[in-house]
Amino acid sequence: MKKLLFSTAAVALAVAAAAPTAHAQSVRFGLKAGANLSNLSGDLVQQDQYKNRFGFQGGAILNLGLVADDFLALQLEALYSQKGFKYADQQYTFANNTIRNTGNVRYDYLDIPLLLRLKTGGIFFEAGPQYSYLLNISNNRTQTLNGNTVSSVSSQTSDLDRVKRSELGYAAGLGFQSESGFLVGLRYNGAFTDFAKEGYSNNDFRNARNSAFQAYVGFMLGGK
Repeated sequence: MKKLLFSTAAVALAVAAAAPTAHAQSVRFGLKAGANLSNLSGDLVQQDQYKNRFGFQGGAILNLGLVADDFLALQLEALYSQKGFKYADQQYTFANNTIRNTGNVRYDYLDIPLLLRLKTGGIFFEAGPQYSYLLNISNNRTQTLNGNTVSSVSSQTSDLDRVKRSELGYAAGLGFQSESGFLVGLRYNGAFTDFAKEGYSNNDFRNARNSAFQAYVGFMLGGK
């Protein structure tokens, strides 16, 4: 799998290097927005404590058609993407009282995928490398007693010395684009880079990597 992704990345980068001297068949700009279903992957210490979390993603698209009818294109995107995870609900009873703990962690990223895109009959397939930069971490925890909130903690931090802010990964997906420019797609992106540095959160996140399924809609402008 990694060999295939690295091969695709190499092709995409080679095409990107050649693009300035090549005659693009079309240049199109677009916007997209959608949802992430994210979590942490890898050999985690307490994997069952981390559940999928929904978040927002959206941004701008630059598409360079390389052959007639845009069968082959190079696509560069700049996206704001909310990743992270939700803590598994913890509920227990003590002295006839029901106590419940909930919460989630949100990672705000700038994602920059460079994708090689094949399109035929409106259906497209895309894959390539992705660079991600961590902007912020938000942590929210809530404790309720018999359904009433007794403790709520919400914190944000831009002090990210104990995590790896720069991340190398990959993206691959498929979708449909109409002749008018409307598009809808599904995509998966994952990371090769481990998220945490040694000692972060008692090493609970050792070997943790970001993982996200994405669904989005968008619109492309321009053309040949």
